[in-house]
Amino acid sequence: MSVSGIESLGAAGFTPYVAPTVAPSAAPSPTGTSAAGGAGSDFGRMVVDGLDRLDATQRTADGMAVQAATGQLENLHDYTIAATQAQVTTQVTVAVRNKAVEAFTEIMRMQVG
Repeated sequence: MSVSGIESLGAAGFTPYVAPTVAPSAAPSPTGTSAAGGAGSDFGRMVVDGLDRLDATQRTADGMAVQAATGQLENLHDYTIAATQAQVTTQVTVAVRNKAVEAFTEIMRMQVG
């Protein structure tokens, strides 16, 4: 399924989500941490980046909702697109969180020894 046509709809202020790429590195970093420690910080950065993008998407939708309510928004479909994008982004974020909690719970159930 391709979503490349969304940019042509004229939704102002939107940037399509591009998943960050993380290149695995076997070499130690200049700070002396191993690649595994660096991967943990990369994951943390990706989580924070994802939450920042979610917040930005929500703020864009909220701003367009205010513009639509006050009559300042020319094209109502821009708000519809923004609201749908914010809804889907929130649903994906919640699904990822639920999977992370489920994985943590499963790890906690493992017996050691």
